[in-house]
Amino acid sequence: MLTPQLLKEIKHIELKAGFIANEVLGGEYLSAFKGQGMEFDTLRAYQFGDDVRNIDWNVTARMNYPYVKIMREEREMTLMLLIDVSASQHFGSHPASKQESAAELAAVLAFLAIRNNDRVGLILFSDRIEQYIPAAKGRSHVWHIIKSILTPRQFSSGTDFKQVLDFLMKVTHKKHMCFLISDFITPQLHLANVARRHDLVAVQVQDEREAHLSASGLLDFVDSESGTSITIDTSNPRTRAALQQAQQQRQRRLQRLLRQNNIDNFVITTASSTARPLMTFLHQRTFNRKR
Repeated sequence: MLTPQLLKEIKHIELKAGFIANEVLGGEYLSAFKGQGMEFDTLRAYQFGDDVRNIDWNVTARMNYPYVKIMREEREMTLMLLIDVSASQHFGSHPASKQESAAELAAVLAFLAIRNNDRVGLILFSDRIEQYIPAAKGRSHVWHIIKSILTPRQFSSGTDFKQVLDFLMKVTHKKHMCFLISDFITPQLHLANVARRHDLVAVQVQDEREAHLSASGLLDFVDSESGTSITIDTSNPRTRAALQQAQQQRQRRLQRLLRQNNIDNFVITTASSTARPLMTFLHQRTFNRKR
């Protein structure tokens, strides 16, 4: 059952995401992603100047005259959203939690997809597959996706990227545009196979308190996924510096792994709208495609 508060939240994200998709980012999405591949269109008789690599030798043998394949850009694609719903996603030192920021980004991407007649699907995961919505088109389908992300449920607390990436490979066969949205606190990633088949983009959801602690004295910290707790003296500048250094090292390891697998990535935060970082990413993506 949808509570009035949840329904209000879903409608708010739907309106905000729809505005961003239609008024701000529509053209950017088209430039960044459409026409990535080529698909067979028709055959015609060979003409002087045609690339011999496009000759269809089977048809040529049957017709006793060379025929070439005419290819065209793929105009439709499938967008798959892979969203981490583990316990760490509930954190947020701002009005929005990481889960809510992920939901806003997912909604914007979904509206961009249907605006351009693409299909969009959803996989919610923790250390198991929590929900799978096969790709489809239509505004009502996007509403179903937003509702699925925001509806409170009892998810498993841990994170297992191998589970979700293996599942993605099982349920998809053609190349998809895939957004993996997580805080990436769990370091184990198995990206190579997925990156070879799909166009994979990693989106990291951050909260500023995870990287920069204020001097607030003794604070109790609880790992939301493992349940372990620790007390830290945040007034000690050495302690704060050590925690910040550890966070920076995790970021460097993640960036190195993504670079090794040629995976594009960007960061969204709980402190601001997802529109600006997404626009920056799409601009850069378009620029890289034109080079």
